[in-house]
Amino acid sequence: MEERQSFIYKLILYITGFLLFCEWMRPMEQISDTDDVRVFFIYATFCFFISFLQVPWYLSIPLKGLGLAFILDGLYIAERIFSRDWFSVLYEQVLFNIQMIQSQEWWQMTPLFRSLLFLILLWLMSYLLYYWFVVARRMFFFVVLTLIYVTVVDTFTIFDGKWAIVRTFILGMVALGLSSFAKVMDQESISFKGLQKAQVWALPLLAIILFSSAAAYASPKLDPQWPDPVPYIESAAGGAGPGGSGSGTVQKVGYGEDDSRLGGSFIQDDTPMFRATADGQRYWRIESKDTYTGKGWEDTLEEPVTNMDPQNISYELFTDNVEVEEQTVMIEMSRQASFQKLVYPYGLSSLVRFPNDYELRVHENTGEMDTVKGDSPAKVNEFIANYEYPSFEYDQLREAGDDDPQEIRDQYLQLPEGLPNRVRNLAGQIVEAEDNRYDRAKAIESYFSSNGFEYSTTDVPVPDENEDYVDQFLFESQLGYCDNFSTSMVVMLRSEGIPARWVKGFTGGERIDTLETELSDDLQNVYQVTSGNAHSWVEVYFPEIGWVPFEPTKGFTNNTDFYTDVETEEGEDPAAAPDSETPEDQMGNPQQMEEEESSDAAGAAGSSDQSYTWLWVLLSAILVAAIILYFTRYRWMTALLIRKYRKNKDEETYEKAYHYLLKVLDHKGFKRKPEQTLREFAISVDQHYQSNDMRRLTNHYERVIYRNEAQSTQWPKVTELWENLIKKTLS
Repeated sequence: MEERQSFIYKLILYITGFLLFCEWMRPMEQISDTDDVRVFFIYATFCFFISFLQVPWYLSIPLKGLGLAFILDGLYIAERIFSRDWFSVLYEQVLFNIQMIQSQEWWQMTPLFRSLLFLILLWLMSYLLYYWFVVARRMFFFVVLTLIYVTVVDTFTIFDGKWAIVRTFILGMVALGLSSFAKVMDQESISFKGLQKAQVWALPLLAIILFSSAAAYASPKLDPQWPDPVPYIESAAGGAGPGGSGSGTVQKVGYGEDDSRLGGSFIQDDTPMFRATADGQRYWRIESKDTYTGKGWEDTLEEPVTNMDPQNISYELFTDNVEVEEQTVMIEMSRQASFQKLVYPYGLSSLVRFPNDYELRVHENTGEMDTVKGDSPAKVNEFIANYEYPSFEYDQLREAGDDDPQEIRDQYLQLPEGLPNRVRNLAGQIVEAEDNRYDRAKAIESYFSSNGFEYSTTDVPVPDENEDYVDQFLFESQLGYCDNFSTSMVVMLRSEGIPARWVKGFTGGERIDTLETELSDDLQNVYQVTSGNAHSWVEVYFPEIGWVPFEPTKGFTNNTDFYTDVETEEGEDPAAAPDSETPEDQMGNPQQMEEEESSDAAGAAGSSDQSYTWLWVLLSAILVAAIILYFTRYRWMTALLIRKYRKNKDEETYEKAYHYLLKVLDHKGFKRKPEQTLREFAISVDQHYQSNDMRRLTNHYERVIYRNEAQSTQWPKVTELWENLIKKTLS
């Protein structure tokens, strides 16, 4: 009986410790790139159960190792488990990640390796918590540590720790009460044998816990008495930006559906979302939103939703007046992508290889396309899309006029009543010199690139309760990312009576390969699109044309094709001179010919003067051309070198390209100090451009120079990084 009661006591204590440990894993889905933590909960339960049973080490290690292997196989490895190929994949993953750790490129660590490290941590914690709770009975430190962890995560991330604090408090009181109960028994030499009525001892403890918890929950709460610690800590660390005390919580960058509260900083996330095999970079659209609240965006136009035939998609963003080119793209969603929506290019017309048991439900106003299996949203892993890539003609846009349909005006001119007047006044000042819709939109789009605005995902403020999101960005912080720029452009356009809407999706991604496919006779590029490519931009309505995308975010380029239409009149020969004569006209009458001869003789005397004049004109033109070529030498030299370096894939060419990049950076003011290493210089460049391209390129360069590693297989990736940095520097 004594052994049985002792076993029950240890079991309750150990379960309490396990539930406390679970509070450490609950926030993972919101503060990390973990999509589903259930598999980790299952493995943790398995490890804790084996530790509690005190299975000998020669059995527990293989059992926990098998569980770890099955989880990795189910999540990441497609080969047959424990086969030669399976071990080969695991070995290559571990070897690659060790190299990344040695080179301090932590962002290059793969999801498989990160999961492996976390599973090993769960393995170790199952033993440590058994020792702390059951053997040593020192759970006070772990309870306090759990409370600190929950409060810190609640303060500095988007995780809401309200109920986590309540659960931790109750579990902590249970653990500490049982521990004190056991210590008193030891001190008084009371054995479990005499505890046949254990409920007599347990009921007071249970009553105190329930009463304390209920009283704490029901009692009135004061408002926060201390100021928000986040800005103070950022200031003390030297990281305070223009946000000041309005700085918000740090969120994980990526696509999300709730945009009702914009603002705050973001943590960069490079989790792969999908791969696109296409002719060129495209913006991948998901949805638009129509109602600006002063704090963010809401969708009030969700209806109607129509089931559409994937082979014939009738959702149109522009009319037949727009010139299009038929193209095809293949989309391959990654395992980490969790949203059940279609990502698609402008001009989508049909889907190929779309699963027969899936439905496509299209929100006709927003363009959001839900993929549904049965009655539940489901992700489509792979499909091919046919689309008509649009090209917008400048004069056609300028001549579109302002005769918008009433439905468009009702839906896309909405603004909150509390919008500050200075936002409207600024929009009027920006467009006052323009006489057509396109030039007005371009004026607002260009405003952000030359008026002190900065692109940043850190230190971005959140508007206060009585502060407008756009007003704060335009007149106070002038610091932000795509949401700030795109929302501000839409609001200013609407204040000028121009229908516009806010659009979400992904940018083109990073080119990682070039290959031949069945989609096209020519080579196609393969682009990797990550969570970091999540983006928002603007669509402006033009009568008789439709919705045209604009890109106001500083540092981003609009991938939409615009062109100027140059035409000759029907029947006109552009090679013929307008005043040319026929042979019959040249014969004329003798008197006319005599007059022409006399005029030719008179003009011969001045021919020498004219020749000198033309000589000076020619010399002046050569001088002007030389000056222009000198001041634009880096641009045309870059264009020539890009073509050259794409063809040559040897290490010598790579070294020359890297040195040329350093020369361009030096020309633009990024001077490398004598004491700076290449890595230190790369970090300073990336901090300016808010990217990690220079560090990645430098890492490849060091491998070529110092390790003599061949980089031919990485050439498309290296070329893409090099071109991006050159274009950013010269822009």
